[in-house]
Amino acid sequence: MGTTTRHRPLHRRQRWAARAALTAVALAVLLPLVRSGAGGLVLLVAAPVALALTAAALWWVLSRRGAARAGAVLLAVAAPVTLITVFAAQNLLWVLAGSVCLWGVAVWCGRYALRSSGLRPVRVKEHRTPPPRRPFLILNPLSGGGKVEKFAVREKAERLGARVVLLDPDRPQDVTALAREAVADGADLLGVAGGDGTQALVAAVAAEHGLPFLVIAAGTRNHFAMDLGLSRDDPAACLDALTDGVELHVDLGFADDRPFVNNASFGAYGAVVQSPGYRDDKVATALEVLPDLLTRQRGPRLTVHADGTEVTDPQAVLVSNNPYRTGDPFGLGRRARLNSGRLGLLAVKVDSGLEAAELLLDPQPRGLAVETAREVVVEGDEPELDVGLDGEAVVMRSPVRCRIARRALRVRVPRERPGVPDAQPRLNWRRLSRLATTVGRTAAPGGDGAGRPGGEACRPGGTAGHPGDVARPRRVEKSPPASHTEG
Repeated sequence: MGTTTRHRPLHRRQRWAARAALTAVALAVLLPLVRSGAGGLVLLVAAPVALALTAAALWWVLSRRGAARAGAVLLAVAAPVTLITVFAAQNLLWVLAGSVCLWGVAVWCGRYALRSSGLRPVRVKEHRTPPPRRPFLILNPLSGGGKVEKFAVREKAERLGARVVLLDPDRPQDVTALAREAVADGADLLGVAGGDGTQALVAAVAAEHGLPFLVIAAGTRNHFAMDLGLSRDDPAACLDALTDGVELHVDLGFADDRPFVNNASFGAYGAVVQSPGYRDDKVATALEVLPDLLTRQRGPRLTVHADGTEVTDPQAVLVSNNPYRTGDPFGLGRRARLNSGRLGLLAVKVDSGLEAAELLLDPQPRGLAVETAREVVVEGDEPELDVGLDGEAVVMRSPVRCRIARRALRVRVPRERPGVPDAQPRLNWRRLSRLATTVGRTAAPGGDGAGRPGGEACRPGGTAGHPGDVARPRRVEKSPPASHTEG
């Protein structure tokens, strides 16, 4: 009785949020019709057509050269400009703005209704371990435009008792060899300030020897640090883990014997990063190389095998250490968790402007394969494949076997850190309709929002969030310093 009474306000808010979402959608559609009648209907059709033309034009920009590319650029600009001009000529700009705002309200209310179903994501465990006695850190002074010097990372690390090696920009050094030498000298923690490719090399040595690993977010992007919930605005704050830290046990990816903390890219991107001018001018290099790659005049034909699923002839393949979010536009490029023991697979196959438009407008486009797997094998019709491994260009022999070492890496992080925002639930209008029409106690938490236990939100991949999101952990468990596995 007490439980039912306690949940009743939550159920009421959930129902009314679902009703508000559906009402906002209806108003967003009706507003142009009421204001302009048949003309409003034309404008409603014109908006998705303009989006489709823009998506197709962007495909032609990437896959064509010369006059065809110039024409595609004009079309990509003209389509949205024409739409806005037509609205302005009909004095309907306020209608367009109002419809967009109503759609925003609908999305916010819909996600609130689905998010407030009483379910809570399972947090990654934090493990208490003693502070390291002999930490060893490798710092790249050029990483992130000089963040190591800007934030005085070396000085703070040495004050905290760490042994520091500052890489020499004029003399390439083998960071794997440096890490192994440090282990032989008795280091009990390995850390690195640098890009994700450098992070992965040192992380593999730490995992091999069962040592904790410290990520210092001093790179340009440092996606791994972001998904660990670390601050990329103040790299020196990551050093707080040396004195007041906890461990997260996370996965480590491998492409054959090469480690990666983020992803391995094959096809178009893997070939682009191999180009000599890529580091100096990424955009110009991509525009020069992509037409031949996307139209298959250059590069191998790929075939991807992922736990029984086969994808043939994609132009781009991304294999990630844990899946990237795909249902949340604001969370693209982020991972909800890093300890699922699953690789993520994104494979894109687009051969026309129509298929490019489908990628944008269709919730389940045929040209995009999204899978998870414990092993992904990428093979080509050429003996070697260009691979972008955490953004670093490498060449590997075909086929390349990607696997994941589950919770093999003990990452030491500060106890106090920004954390990772929870993944937003995928909008499900059918569920919202059921929530909006429920009465009384039928919207029980833990069900599908319509009084049926075990509904969509309770199934893997449901809409109530992603179990294991790395954010503010709830529990802290003690574990021996030498332990680096988690059941």
